[in-house]
Amino acid sequence: MQSVFHGPVYVVKDNIDTDQIIPAQYLTLVPTIADEYEKLGSYAMCGLPDSLYPTRFVESGQLDSRFPIIVGGRNFGCGSSREHAPIALGSAGTRIVIAESFARIFFRNSVATGELYPCECTDRLCEALETGETISVDIDACTITQAGTGKVFSFKPLGEVRPVVDAGGLFNFARKAGMIPA
Repeated sequence: MQSVFHGPVYVVKDNIDTDQIIPAQYLTLVPTIADEYEKLGSYAMCGLPDSLYPTRFVESGQLDSRFPIIVGGRNFGCGSSREHAPIALGSAGTRIVIAESFARIFFRNSVATGELYPCECTDRLCEALETGETISVDIDACTITQAGTGKVFSFKPLGEVRPVVDAGGLFNFARKAGMIPA
């Protein structure tokens, strides 16, 4: 499995809720249908206010984001309990969300769907980094390296959730572990 991710980061602040990640009007899209899964990614983060986030996460008319990594503040993914939130981010091409803290249900949905690695950092990276800046995230070493400065930050180990995300979600993990039939 890939353990190092590199690319431009999309930076948001505190209390990014699931309505901002994927507004309710797009919840009719069914992620298990390939075309609808793809379309879901095109709407990821479209609920963010333009006044605070003038750089769009997914450009108009595109299906994917140019940001494989999101950095947030406290309480990322708060609000409604919707699996569509991490699925939309994953569909858009994001693999990692680094935040000071996560809403419990968003964290669990990220792991259960296998779409995202939810990494909790102790530093306030949403103040230290800017959207578009390039970083590298090493999941094995639990480090984030700022490309421009070489500054290194750390995050908490993923522990027992890592193999679940590596497997592509809870059901794939259970099949590989022999807990349910393949």
